[in-house]
Amino acid sequence: MSPQLMPLESGLSTIGTPALWAWTIGGVLALFVLDFIITRRPHEVSMKEAIGWSVFYVALPLLFGVYLLTQFGGQIGLEYYTGYLVEKSLSVDNLFVFMLILSGFAVPKELQQRVLLIGVAGALVLRAIFIALGATLIAQFSITFLFFGLILLATAVKVWKDAQGEGHDQDVSDLKVVRLIRRFWPVTDDYRGTKMTVMQAGRRALTPLAVVTIAILATDIMFAIDSVPAVYGITGDPYLVFVTNAFALLGLRALYFVLQGVLSKLVHLSYGLAIILAFIGVKLVLHWAHGVWAWVPTVPTLASLGVILGVLTLVTVTSLIANKRAEQAAAAAQEDALEDANA
Repeated sequence: MSPQLMPLESGLSTIGTPALWAWTIGGVLALFVLDFIITRRPHEVSMKEAIGWSVFYVALPLLFGVYLLTQFGGQIGLEYYTGYLVEKSLSVDNLFVFMLILSGFAVPKELQQRVLLIGVAGALVLRAIFIALGATLIAQFSITFLFFGLILLATAVKVWKDAQGEGHDQDVSDLKVVRLIRRFWPVTDDYRGTKMTVMQAGRRALTPLAVVTIAILATDIMFAIDSVPAVYGITGDPYLVFVTNAFALLGLRALYFVLQGVLSKLVHLSYGLAIILAFIGVKLVLHWAHGVWAWVPTVPTLASLGVILGVLTLVTVTSLIANKRAEQAAAAAQEDALEDANA
């Protein structure tokens, strides 16, 4: 074991000293406070503002990775960057669902970033809980790797099927959490600024802002179930798992407004994410099997990074080709329609 790694009581190793954890958690909280100050006065986010913050939230984790490389060596840096890439890829897919919910509830543009920030805060808390539970389970039961691997394989199948069936286009009213809320609480017909509840007809009623916030927080639970096992397939260090999740989530609010028009063009992204989840699932199963049968091979982190980058590049290229062909087909259909009209 490297002298730079701290042994945990559970048997796992981590670079997370108490001081490093304190600085990291303090930095994350400071960034959230900054975001809440920025969104204190509701306003429509301009593209310039969204791009500026997105660049900041991409540069920050990249620079932090340089710090990890210089302080803890190449293997730690490789695990960090690979884990961050996986989490960022999954967070981009999560934006599809956020876009669905925000559009389904017709959230005013000036309120969208407040809803997203609350959702991101909730996601980070939930993932911190899942990370702690995952670390405990992995330390106590090696079969947890098999369990996580099977979760990711099942998730990969679901993501693939959703991609084939246009799963991102489901009706927001079909969400179980939305049906449950409307069954037990009255909901106002219109937004009341940033208020979550108001008095209506002598009874406390939820505003649509409260409902959409609860809906996003509920989806955060599903996202945590997918993302935490995925990054544990890259690194077993709870600190790296936490910091990659935190950095992937922090810039999600600004990234939403940058990618709002681009996401619809990444038509093959879900297929790519399904392949990545399946690959990491197999990697976890092999890791578990290697502990039982030493002859079973494992997948190196560098190979994982290569596969993830390759898949993301491939689906981006195929998405661009598919969009170009769709545009050409639409143009040809329009020309045919004009010719028929003139005939």
